[in-house]
Amino acid sequence: MATGQIFSRTTQALFYNYKQLPIQRMLDFDFLCGRETPSVAGIINPGSEGFQKLFFGQEEIAIPVHSTIEAACAAHPTADVFINFASFRSAAASSKLALKQSTIRVVAIIAEGVPESDTKELISYARLNNKVVIGPATVGGIQAGAFKIGDTAGTIDNIIQCKLYRPGSVGFVSKSGGMSNEMYNTIARVTDGIYEGIAIGGDVFPGSTLSDHVLRFNNIPQIKMIVVLGELGGRDEYSLVEALKSGKITKPVCAWVSGTCARLFKSEVQFGHAGAKSGGIMESAQAKNKALKDVGAVVPTSYEAFESAIKETFEKLSEEGKIAPVKEITPPQIPEDLNTAIKSGKVRAPTHIISTISDDRGEEPCYAGVPMSTIVEKGMGVGDVISLLWFKRSLPRYCTQFIEICVMLCADHGPCVSGAHNTIVTARAGKDLVSSLVSGLLTIGPRFGGAIDDAARYFKDAYDRKLTPYEFVEGMKKKGIRVPGIGHRIKRGDNRDKRVELLQLFARTHFPSTKYMEYAVEVETYTLSKANNLVMNVDGAIGTLFLDLLAGSGMFSKQEIDEIVSIGYLNGLFVLARSIGLIGHTFDQKRLKQPLYRHPWEDVLYTK
Repeated sequence: MATGQIFSRTTQALFYNYKQLPIQRMLDFDFLCGRETPSVAGIINPGSEGFQKLFFGQEEIAIPVHSTIEAACAAHPTADVFINFASFRSAAASSKLALKQSTIRVVAIIAEGVPESDTKELISYARLNNKVVIGPATVGGIQAGAFKIGDTAGTIDNIIQCKLYRPGSVGFVSKSGGMSNEMYNTIARVTDGIYEGIAIGGDVFPGSTLSDHVLRFNNIPQIKMIVVLGELGGRDEYSLVEALKSGKITKPVCAWVSGTCARLFKSEVQFGHAGAKSGGIMESAQAKNKALKDVGAVVPTSYEAFESAIKETFEKLSEEGKIAPVKEITPPQIPEDLNTAIKSGKVRAPTHIISTISDDRGEEPCYAGVPMSTIVEKGMGVGDVISLLWFKRSLPRYCTQFIEICVMLCADHGPCVSGAHNTIVTARAGKDLVSSLVSGLLTIGPRFGGAIDDAARYFKDAYDRKLTPYEFVEGMKKKGIRVPGIGHRIKRGDNRDKRVELLQLFARTHFPSTKYMEYAVEVETYTLSKANNLVMNVDGAIGTLFLDLLAGSGMFSKQEIDEIVSIGYLNGLFVLARSIGLIGHTFDQKRLKQPLYRHPWEDVLYTK
């Protein structure tokens, strides 16, 4: 066990098992104390490597993350404190491994429930190798103005109130972390504050004892008096009695052993800690308080009188000139986290993204305000989801059914079209699904798929301007623009596209109005008089029928319809639909285990 000070303003720690809040509290304490370097040198998170961003004052810093204890110790040889936030299942093994590292002097074990046999083994190893174990079941410890472990001393407000940002003259040790916070406050009210405070943990076999730390405090010149808070159960306090009796402790000791109320109960009482259970008269709070008082410790008559006893001891030392007045300082302001400041109403922060279609902040995700459970319970389909996410409203069933039909009819058009071809070639090159899909989607444009939007735009403009089919077609010809949605490589006037017929039949059966589609039919009649292949294709059918859907549903204003067409909503249908087919082609090629594609030489015209 160490015989003197174990922390300083330059102490650095390795933090095992990443926990954002306690690490940030350590760094905030560092900034409060005016440390030049952060107290956390590295983080050990098994299986992870890289960096973790945290704040050191107002500056954002990157703390290295290591996957093993050995790697962290090698990378940070000056970090000699190991703060172990592992669960009780792995705390002993990781702590033992840390103790075996030559660079580690102090191990703090936060977990409760560590098996006693494992703890005894850790204690034995630490004592044989002159190392310190704090815990298990501890909140840690603190050296005022220098270094703190994890969540010790609680919030920044509590730390400032307890004057822990600068050193005082009192050494304090307790079994309880919660009572340590209470005592830091008590000591700050009646003295110049603590110099060092340790919570050894409430287990039956703590890694270091009350007397271990009291003996250390006795050898630290800056500590002028010692405060001890024990509890019923165990015999740790008797080693302190022996140290006082033998003269090993020369500084004033104010002590209190809590649990005197246990005698009021008829049966044996188990208090909060595993070790807080009296095993007989000798382990009672009354017996230990009396023993301490008999060897010279300042022991009050009750916990309520503990504060007065500490105050009187401190004042006596001050009168004797053994304690010099501490120069008070004003600690810097810790910058407040943005999220905390926003919640408290202290700041207004601009957002970076606006979303009006979905929200996953509540109990379940919502699409345009409709909860996911409602979508499922009402038996809504893909068309309903598209209407919510694309159009931000629930469209009538005939509309969503039409959307679904469009998706089904456009899902695929064989392996030879450009999108499918690209996807197949990419899949055969061994690329993953997303890469293969994207390679096909990137071919969608004015010559492949994009004609749906153009068909809607041009037919809408012509109909709204009341152009005759002749005026529309001939006007486009003069501009050198082919009429989008008209023309097919295979289909003819006497062999029409079955998909177009299905869409037209559905619309004429369910739509309130098909004015745009009927106008397109009139245009088709004129173009067929010029050439038999100038037949309406599926792009033209979808484009014009979508105009009828938007206008006939009565749910969209003229401005909204113009915006939908101009933004490219209709091409979105083709992208969505064709993704289904492209994914199918990817799976097909991989299932067939097709080799790398090479285009045949005979299909290339080589020229000079």
